[in-house]
Amino acid sequence: MRRSVIETIIGAVVLIVAGLFLYFTYTSGYQRVDGYDVKAKFNRVDGLALGGEVRLSGIKVGRVVAMQLDPATYLAVIHLSIDRSVKLPIDTLAKITSDGLLGNNYVALEPGGDDKLIADGGEITATQDPVNLVDLVGRFIFGSTGSSKQPPVNQPQSQPQNTPPAGQSQPSTTQPTTP
Repeated sequence: MRRSVIETIIGAVVLIVAGLFLYFTYTSGYQRVDGYDVKAKFNRVDGLALGGEVRLSGIKVGRVVAMQLDPATYLAVIHLSIDRSVKLPIDTLAKITSDGLLGNNYVALEPGGDDKLIADGGEITATQDPVNLVDLVGRFIFGSTGSSKQPPVNQPQSQPQNTPPAGQSQPSTTQPTTP
């Protein structure tokens, strides 16, 4: 009987801790920004997640609220909820960047100088895709540095001078002996 009471208490503590984690996650990480909807189209949205931050000058001004694929253009369409106090010019640039080498990706906004503003439901037309770190490292390592000793794949290798081309016999190099 004593063991059953201890197991019940431990189970209750585990449930309370799990409930606190859920409450903390709901209240701090995924609160909806009361703002207006803006969409942006990207070729790729690698590493960007729903609920990801939208920043302007390094300050959080919104969240990523939806992502979908446009079936006609095969572009990734993301919907951003921008704080109503932030008014964006129509020539604003949206780019996906990260906090650091291993940081989370977010959408960085760089406002332009136009007098016209993006309305609710409007679109940011100037976008920049995220930099793919694996591609950059691959280009650096396997890029053409000019010091490669192997010939290019599509070009034939040159024949050594003392080897005849294929299909021909090699001329005799021995001297005739005289009796």
